[in-house]
Amino acid sequence: MSWMLLVIFGLIAILAAIGTVQTLKNKEVLGFLFNFGTFVIFGAFTVATLITQGYPPSLH
Repeated sequence: MSWMLLVIFGLIAILAAIGTVQTLKNKEVLGFLFNFGTFVIFGAFTVATLITQGYPPSLH
């Protein structure tokens, strides 16, 4: 089931990165802070899951 977390966290991180770029273009400070924070947190979860479980994940 960890591969599902990897996909979900990865998609959230990608969408947050897109939102971060859009808020930078529109000069929205609060939107930038929330999008960048989401990108950092979920990006870290994605990398941590990838490191600990591997890809493709081991079945044990």
